[in-house]
Amino acid sequence: MPESIRIDRLCKVYRSRDGTDVEALRDVFFTVKQGEFVSIVGQSGCGKSTLLKILAGLLPRTSGALSIEGQEVDGPRRDIGIVFQKPLLLEWRRVLDNVLLPVEIFQLDRQEYEAKALRLLRTAGLGEFLRKYPFELSGGMQQRVALCRALVAEPSLLLMDEPFGALDSLTRQKMGFELLRLWEEWKSTVLFVTHDIDEAVMLSDRVLVMSPRPGKILDTLEIDLPRPREIFVKDTAEFIRHSSRIRRRLWEEDGHE
Repeated sequence: MPESIRIDRLCKVYRSRDGTDVEALRDVFFTVKQGEFVSIVGQSGCGKSTLLKILAGLLPRTSGALSIEGQEVDGPRRDIGIVFQKPLLLEWRRVLDNVLLPVEIFQLDRQEYEAKALRLLRTAGLGEFLRKYPFELSGGMQQRVALCRALVAEPSLLLMDEPFGALDSLTRQKMGFELLRLWEEWKSTVLFVTHDIDEAVMLSDRVLVMSPRPGKILDTLEIDLPRPREIFVKDTAEFIRHSSRIRRRLWEEDGHE
């Protein structure tokens, strides 16, 4: 399968207000295949979000190489969808109009993409809420709208920065399976940032484990659990083995034995 993402010896250094340098990322290397679902786990402050912003073209890298679909990243791209921790919906726009926002920004044909937006919203269980405003929806429903908005222009790559972090545990699990259902239908490449180990194992084909700052890739785990996945897979020995390996790797890197 061809590569969607290639990152080679990527580094990021910030200049702080007092003039000192803060190294956020050091020699990050990994690849992601087209259609693959890859999660990145690590402690808070390890550079996960910085890495996603660099991939999205929202933040320049200090050094190293970065390409998407064989093209060097030098700024924002239309074929990338982004979902943040907060849904960031426009309160004055109804659900359907929020989803169609990228279509307007990229000056695409509204009639063509409205049909795709309606299909996405129905798939996400929001078909009855097209004309509702964000304040009329629950947190989980708002995040589903944000996910549909990210997918409506059919991006080849979906970047997700702890998108379910603000949700309660039950809603978070439901949203994870909602994401898998949409991904299995649309098959975008997904890079998913989370600090929740079980969530990463449940969703992913592979999990990348990052070190504390300066962030680098410590380990890569192939998640060989069958798809489609159900909640009860968390009770299996294989799931527990994967989660334990990630937890142990992070624990050891934090100075514990």
